Amino acid sequence: MSVMSVLALAQDPTGLSSPVGRLVVLFGLLASLAVLLRWWWFNRRR
Repeated sequence: MSVMSVLALAQDPTGLSSPVGRLVVLFGLLASLAVLLRWWWFNRRR
């Protein structure tokens, strides 16, 4: 491992600033929103 990669990991230990990390976060938010809307839709009729 080079010094630059160690510094990059120290500044961003989770890796969420990478494009892949952003896609994972976006997918997680969309999935949770879909689950919430589905729950609301089924409980709305009661």
